Amino acid sequence: MQIGVDVGGTKIEAIALEGGRELTRIRLDTPRDDYPATVDTIAALVTRLEEHTGQRGSVGIGIPGALSPASGLVKNANAVWLNGKPLLRDIQRRLEREVRIANDANCFAVSEATDGAGAGADIVFGVIVGTGSGAGIVVRGQVLTGPNAVSGEWGHNPLPWPEAGEHPGPVCYCGRRGCIETFLSGPGLAADHRRHTGCRLSPPEIAARAACGDVDADATLSRYEGRMARALASIVNALDPDVIVLGGGMSNLERLYANVPARWAQFVFSDTVTTRLVPARHGDSSGVRGAAWLWHE
Repeated sequence: MQIGVDVGGTKIEAIALEGGRELTRIRLDTPRDDYPATVDTIAALVTRLEEHTGQRGSVGIGIPGALSPASGLVKNANAVWLNGKPLLRDIQRRLEREVRIANDANCFAVSEATDGAGAGADIVFGVIVGTGSGAGIVVRGQVLTGPNAVSGEWGHNPLPWPEAGEHPGPVCYCGRRGCIETFLSGPGLAADHRRHTGCRLSPPEIAARAACGDVDADATLSRYEGRMARALASIVNALDPDVIVLGGGMSNLERLYANVPARWAQFVFSDTVTTRLVPARHGDSSGVRGAAWLWHE
């Protein structure tokens, strides 16, 4: 049995798989800004899955950050209370077994490249646009991590080809300004709408109003689509993926899949663009499934 845990900014989900078949899953709210409680929640989820199935499993964990190759501590997490913490050591001690931890976007990309929306493609760029904005790269079935453990950290590059009003851009938790994440995350979309209208709405509320003909909401989504088109065009220019798979809450905006490719062509350094933009086949389950597959041989 393989257990996967997906640590997100709002929820922590755990799944038990056997031969790729889901046995059971549990989801709990993330104890934000509380590292000890986060460790407790992860351990509790694993224990409950094992009690439910009557089996002991391997454990893989996806986190919105990475483990530093130098120190082994968490770095670059937008769940900032994890940064600088010995999460791997603490979880292994609690669960009394070896545990594998990887970036959540890498887990997502592995899942979608294996039997999801990117199955069969040579190069898959898997993007999570939710609480934050991150990505993973899978080339011929192998996830790329790199010597600095930052492969795919697309969200912490500056938004390319900035337009009026986009520079220097919003402040990012990483300490810089104008990161792609500050524009394309769910909170980034909501903040952009608030800056332009003074109205506090969630992304689903903005999408619903746009669908009903609200001009301001539609303008917010149009700005978002243009920014995503530019941000992904820079990836096409550098990586030339066969397919880009979107996950996370923002991936539920159906209009993205027609509007973004229609706008990225002007920024891609090619006469044709055959890269596909598609939603994740496994939806919210991709990250947690990919975490379980950290032990898949």
